[in-house]
Amino acid sequence: MKVTKITYLSLGTNEGNKAENLQNAIHAIADKVGDVQKISSIYKTASWGFNGNDFYNICIKLSTNLSPEMVLESVLNIETTLGRERTGAKEYQNRNIDIDILLFNNEIILSKDLIVPHPKMLDRKFVLVPLAEIAPSVIHPIEKEKITICLQNCEDNSEITIVNKELKRPIPLKEKYNYIAIEGNIGAGKTSLTKMMSQEFNAKTVLEQFSENSFLPKFYKDQARYAFPLEMSFLMDRQEQLSKDLAQYSLSENSIISDYYILKSIIFAEITLSKDEFLLYKKMFNFIYKEITKPDLYVYLHQNTDKLIENIKKRGRAYEKNISAAYLQKIENGYHNFMKSQNDLNYLIIDISDLNFVENPEDYNYIIQKIINN
Repeated sequence: MKVTKITYLSLGTNEGNKAENLQNAIHAIADKVGDVQKISSIYKTASWGFNGNDFYNICIKLSTNLSPEMVLESVLNIETTLGRERTGAKEYQNRNIDIDILLFNNEIILSKDLIVPHPKMLDRKFVLVPLAEIAPSVIHPIEKEKITICLQNCEDNSEITIVNKELKRPIPLKEKYNYIAIEGNIGAGKTSLTKMMSQEFNAKTVLEQFSENSFLPKFYKDQARYAFPLEMSFLMDRQEQLSKDLAQYSLSENSIISDYYILKSIIFAEITLSKDEFLLYKKMFNFIYKEITKPDLYVYLHQNTDKLIENIKKRGRAYEKNISAAYLQKIENGYHNFMKSQNDLNYLIIDISDLNFVENPEDYNYIIQKIINN
């Protein structure tokens, strides 16, 4: 798992719709840098160091797995994306957004491009007042004093007032969903997405252990003979694995992202089993299903059949080589019909037919935003 660190940023703006500028920056930071944990009130001050419009200033607390240098690069890119133009002039100027790194954990950083703690933060009331609001007991790593004490010692006598506007904190994925199940047809990419998301959000990964099922290769050779033992073994394996992993989760602070959910058992069983076999199977499934914890969000990745077949061929599993388009379509129909029939399942269908989220970060981010905004 990635190590997350706490950083504090100062944001300021004195052009255009200032509250909107701050909100847009907050969303961009949450998207590109890390989880926004706290946002201060908005404080209005006169321009500092030059004659210009009044500023709106805030501070935010952020948890990130990026290095300080990567945080700096990201916030500079965000400033540019939001329309800030740097002229190279040495004197202060009006700006629609300004983002500074104030503190990064308790580290002292002295490099060509980055100095932390920010060298001028102790002289600026418009920084210390909002910072003291959200981090009063944090120790300045050089002064060895709490931020509240640093504020008391600040000689800046500028007038500062609270603005009666509220900024919204983007809710991080791990706060919104404790348990996400990623599903999809054979070859849709659910395991790849699960691994990518687990890495980014420091979640526990639960992957289906299908490769250990000895009935699977036999099933693809003789479906009629091996369908029932295959589906029963899958059901037992999934029940055992999910029960174990979800029980461990209750004792952990980490969220879970899995590349399957036990619902796939009944979907595949209805396709592969005879009517009598399915009725028997369904009794066992219903008994097990009521005891399994439901995911907070069930994500289904829709992929077109041609792409599924292409992906299946790429991964080169011998026992999958005879999978037909007709069989894949039955699975697709089974998933959609079952999801529509579930009143207590929070599900999200994402069409990834034109996406390549493994190789294209924009496609991956599109999926993440769909999940977060669901």
